[in-house]
Amino acid sequence: MRPVRRIITPLEEFIHSEVSGGIVMLLAALVALIWANSPWSQSYTDLWHTPLRIGVNSTALPLTLHQWINDGLMAIFFLVVGLEIKRELLVGELSSPRQAALPVAAACGGAITPALIYLALNAGTDMVRGWGVPMATDIAFALGVLALLGSRVPIGLKVFLTALAIADDLLAVLVIAIFYTGDLNWGALAVGGGILLLLLGANLARVSQPIVYAVLGVGLWLAFFQSGIHATVAGVLLAMTIPARNRIDPTEFLDRAGAALEEFRDACEPGRSVLSNERHQQALHALRAAVEQVQPPMQRMEHALNPWVAFLIVPLFALANAGVAIGGNLRDDFSSTVTLGVLLGLIIGKQIGITATTWLVVRTGLSKLPEGVTWRHLHGAATLGGIGFTMALFIAELAFVDETHLTMAKLGIFAASLVSGILGWILLRLTPAPQTRQAIQAAD
Repeated sequence: MRPVRRIITPLEEFIHSEVSGGIVMLLAALVALIWANSPWSQSYTDLWHTPLRIGVNSTALPLTLHQWINDGLMAIFFLVVGLEIKRELLVGELSSPRQAALPVAAACGGAITPALIYLALNAGTDMVRGWGVPMATDIAFALGVLALLGSRVPIGLKVFLTALAIADDLLAVLVIAIFYTGDLNWGALAVGGGILLLLLGANLARVSQPIVYAVLGVGLWLAFFQSGIHATVAGVLLAMTIPARNRIDPTEFLDRAGAALEEFRDACEPGRSVLSNERHQQALHALRAAVEQVQPPMQRMEHALNPWVAFLIVPLFALANAGVAIGGNLRDDFSSTVTLGVLLGLIIGKQIGITATTWLVVRTGLSKLPEGVTWRHLHGAATLGGIGFTMALFIAELAFVDETHLTMAKLGIFAASLVSGILGWILLRLTPAPQTRQAIQAAD
């Protein structure tokens, strides 16, 4: 039972954090929409264009508040994304070829098909750069919808959708790094490469102090910011260098923790506070050191950053980017090929791409559906893949310079996410949850 709990408990904590953060993000997006369409809409625009210089004299970066959020704070979001990707590659659903085949194939199909739909509608125009917008799936909202369904949804479907979204995030990072990059500054890129080598060296030297990676990580971000490659990619690269090894094994941890607890027990004196008992303090320090050394730095960092990302950084991003001024003629807005490309890509493309590639992988015997999951469940999950909020908005900001095109893309993202969320919930709500493999076969 213990090995099972070691896998399930972190997953449950992760899902809980993402769902809670998704609610806060949704509220922030609603505030942005209301604010941008209120009599005080100009104050919304002025706020995010406020210059904010951080640095000393000539080294200060002259960015706006909006740029600091999208280029700076979102680098921390991408750092957490990178840590999640690394964890899944090492010990999760992406750790073996057979396990990874299903979610990776689903992610690829769910990214390529929407992009092709968008390209079919916008080929040969200056809006074609938006092909990457409908590729992404927002894990927070997708898992939030699953949470609303409770025990009706098999845990295998939650694991599959989580792995799919993480593989999807990896594809989105590659798309940003390769296709949404400006003119390269080779000098800055060389500096970034040197810092990356230092980070790898620190990993190989088993350096576990977070401050070392934090300082070098800031340097890596600055180098990438000047290089022309989007600075948030530095967050993912930094994550790949964070050590995943623990300094002591479980057996040694049990010995050291047991000795510390025994020392704490022996030092107990009736009526004496822990604050004034030096032996108690030494035992607690020894226990804390043992806990830190048995837990890999990668896990400690992900656990520490997750609440900040879920409850501050992503909601701030939504507040700064979801404020779309909706015009009076929605018919014209939704007849735009940008809006239609994003809308159809997310709603139709995700369903077709995820379901078809998953069927192909299962049909060829490369993998199988998770325990308790039917094809009806999978179709519902594929529909939820059309919720593309955070990463889709981020790519839209990179793809479009023209404000009109950016607004059309955002309208498509909002509408598609709403429709996909409601439709996915309905499909899964109407799907029974078989408890046995025999029931699954009968349902199919």
